[in-house]
Amino acid sequence: MAYLHEELAQAFVKLPVEVYGVYRTELEAGVIYDGHVDRPTTKCAVLISLRGQAEFIYNETERFLLEPGKILLGGMQKRLEIHTSDQGFEYGLIHYVPVRTGTEDARPLIEVSMLHTPQSPELLQLLERLLKASSSPDAMLLLEKKALFYQLISRVLQSERTQQNKASYSLIEEATAYIHDHFDEPITLYQLAERFGLKPKYFSSLFQRYTGIGPIDYLIQYRINRAYELLMTGQFTVAAVARSVGYQDAYYFSRLFKKHKGSSPGFFGLHHKRNRPS
Repeated sequence: MAYLHEELAQAFVKLPVEVYGVYRTELEAGVIYDGHVDRPTTKCAVLISLRGQAEFIYNETERFLLEPGKILLGGMQKRLEIHTSDQGFEYGLIHYVPVRTGTEDARPLIEVSMLHTPQSPELLQLLERLLKASSSPDAMLLLEKKALFYQLISRVLQSERTQQNKASYSLIEEATAYIHDHFDEPITLYQLAERFGLKPKYFSSLFQRYTGIGPIDYLIQYRINRAYELLMTGQFTVAAVARSVGYQDAYYFSRLFKKHKGSSPGFFGLHHKRNRPS
């Protein structure tokens, strides 16, 4: 089973986005805003609730109540109506569009998702920095705008992950740190579970809920990524790289590597050597 924060993180990794306007908007109390009922939205948005309360209604059926601590993401090509409460509503708005909107990879970024992120000074500072960078014609600041956008998305998704896994947060953080430190050693699911005093099946369930994949798959992908980095230097043989990430059998490592990266480890090493300056 995939979890919302993991699906969104994977979608942002796979598909670049263009970041457009950044705004801080205040809506009057007790008003219905229907400007997008007849003219559907043309961009996705990150909506960060800052003060008050409002109901966002997409296509007349999807209803989301926004208040501080809640964030909406997505909403492209939707009819939108906003109903503010008697407190009014203030929010931060960041428009973005995936570079390929018609693909299945883009769907999680386009559909509307509700996330939960307690207000924090760091989040508000990121929004303020985005506001300043957005209106500048300076290319460096426009580059910073995109970097700040991804920082904000990362913070929001990390917060959602933590909120959904309060009980296991520390344990799984410790487990992933252990894998990072000992990836080159023999590690089994039983050993990991025993280390944290849990049954293997329960430990695996907690781990997958937090990271989106099981602990052994996480270990394998971490090893393969480390191996890829070493191969791209062009300085090591496949057998040496295999041993350095915990695989004594270079043939087995090569099969595993090709399964995850689409090409053999020898291809990456050779490709780098050919393209390295002489």
